[in-house]
Amino acid sequence: MNLKEKIEKHLMEVQKPSRYIGGEVGSIVKDKASTDVSFAFCFPDTYDIGMSHIGMKILYSLINSRENFRCERCYAPDVDFEKIMRENDIPLYSLESLEPVRDFDFIGFTMQYELSYTNVLNMLDLAGIPIFAKDRTSELTQIVAAGGPCVCNPEPLADFFDLFILGEGEEVNLELMELFNEMKKQGADRLEFLRKAAQIEGIYVPRFYNFSYKADGTIEKMTVTDNAPTKITKRIIKDFDNVFYPENFVVPFTEIVHDRVSVEVLRGCIRGCRFCQAGFIYRPFREKSPDTIYNETKCLCENTGYDEVSLASLSTSDHSQIDEMLTKLIDYTAAERINLSLPSLRVDNFTEELLEKIKKVRKSGLTFAAEGGTQRLRDVINKNVTEEEIMSTCKIAFEGGYSSVKLYFMMGLPTETDEDIIGIAELAQRILDLYYSIENRPKGRSPQISVSCATFVPKPFTPFQFEPQDTRAEIERKQKLLLDSVKSKKIKVSYHDSDVSQLEAVLAKGDRRLCDVVYTAWQMGCRFDSWSEHFKFGTWLEAFEKCGVDPAFYANRKAEYDEILPWDHLDYMVTKEFFIRENKTAHTAVTTPNCRQKCSGCGVNKAAGRDCFC
Repeated sequence: MNLKEKIEKHLMEVQKPSRYIGGEVGSIVKDKASTDVSFAFCFPDTYDIGMSHIGMKILYSLINSRENFRCERCYAPDVDFEKIMRENDIPLYSLESLEPVRDFDFIGFTMQYELSYTNVLNMLDLAGIPIFAKDRTSELTQIVAAGGPCVCNPEPLADFFDLFILGEGEEVNLELMELFNEMKKQGADRLEFLRKAAQIEGIYVPRFYNFSYKADGTIEKMTVTDNAPTKITKRIIKDFDNVFYPENFVVPFTEIVHDRVSVEVLRGCIRGCRFCQAGFIYRPFREKSPDTIYNETKCLCENTGYDEVSLASLSTSDHSQIDEMLTKLIDYTAAERINLSLPSLRVDNFTEELLEKIKKVRKSGLTFAAEGGTQRLRDVINKNVTEEEIMSTCKIAFEGGYSSVKLYFMMGLPTETDEDIIGIAELAQRILDLYYSIENRPKGRSPQISVSCATFVPKPFTPFQFEPQDTRAEIERKQKLLLDSVKSKKIKVSYHDSDVSQLEAVLAKGDRRLCDVVYTAWQMGCRFDSWSEHFKFGTWLEAFEKCGVDPAFYANRKAEYDEILPWDHLDYMVTKEFFIRENKTAHTAVTTPNCRQKCSGCGVNKAAGRDCFC
């Protein structure tokens, strides 16, 4: 029985069998014999999640646009199908050709969130590929690579990967595959290829970097071998308006999380919120022209048949030509009866004119990120949003016919006090009172103020990378305080599991000593840690204890400014000196202007060789 027959025999025994068979409209199937280099693009979560990821769509189409390169998709099997795979000797395989992943030249993972780490190990094991890089053959095959936001600190995964790709992949992925093709023809081995790959800007090969530690557990020094660079600088796309973008997406048979066309309108962020990793690692700020956005939207809708479009960015309303962009898009989408989704709107540039445009395409509630419950705390985190702006935005929304507003907040932020927590409930109450004070508010509808409260996770490459996370007990105390402070049933509060946030902080700030912990946790049954029904925090704690590692050292300890951090050898173009300066400023509750108003000297313009704003 061949592999396809084995798979088809068991498809009706699992939920959503269409996740596992391929053949979707828009998928690209190439003849193996006619290509030189193969790339298995792996997403370490379910098909439903991975198929929604825009970066994977871009690189899948880009690699396949090269005649001699072949890229195929692979997702983590859910637990029901994993059981069948292991019982019936079905290896992890790609969806396009149903070929075992172990037969590909590159096995590439996109690392979007820390709680997917155990899934990487599980997928390698299902593929029959040695989990530790040191155990793989010396032959030039099965190069296990990773990119994505989590590789800004890849050290907790360093023992499992041959190389990491820092920054934006549209150019460097092709350069890496070209090098592989050239060296394969020369008969090179794995080590020779990795030495050459390490010389490509943006490629980090962890085997060439070794760390020693002080008695207190902090890093003493890093040593470099094999002539590898001492600093690895991320890659960026300079001409973003003309960067490659797919003309087609793979259209799934089954419903996925974001089942629609996504069009990237800008990269980077001008705001500088001190907790936000994405706002710094995606700098410099770049945007596409309204014409480019319109053309990409129209092309994708026509080619895929989707009737919904989402504009992807960190802050859509910061586009310098948002009015022109939305006018062009709404004229098209309204005429074609296509829904247009506008996430990532800011409180401080929300206008009646923007609302009128939104009302033409969006009927549900509006969502805004206030982040802090008091003005002092919003200044600490550099949110640069005033209560007056929050109230003004809600007033515009209520007068415009909306009766529900969702507000995002964060709990456990540096310098936070109980007054800041109580301030979340009080702000929500003032917004509710505002609704009832408006004469021309929507009639016959009950208002709903939703408060969603995430736990602060200190992240690398932010001004708060030095900060400790609140302990589990303290977060749970603050969550209760918030609930007790809400006085109306029309204010609905939700918050994140503190255990999940604790593990996320450990993995985000961890060093290479966590590799054994991740491996041990996986061996003990951890996988799909971002899913509440699968998350086993007790098992993780056992793994930490078994490996002699204290999670509090990473999550709940304040780092010194002169301390060597696990990611200090990686250059994301924003300087450590800037992060130190911003951290000190945060503790004085003083804000820093956004990049359009004044350059804050983060260093990205010098590193990128271009002005961010003139």
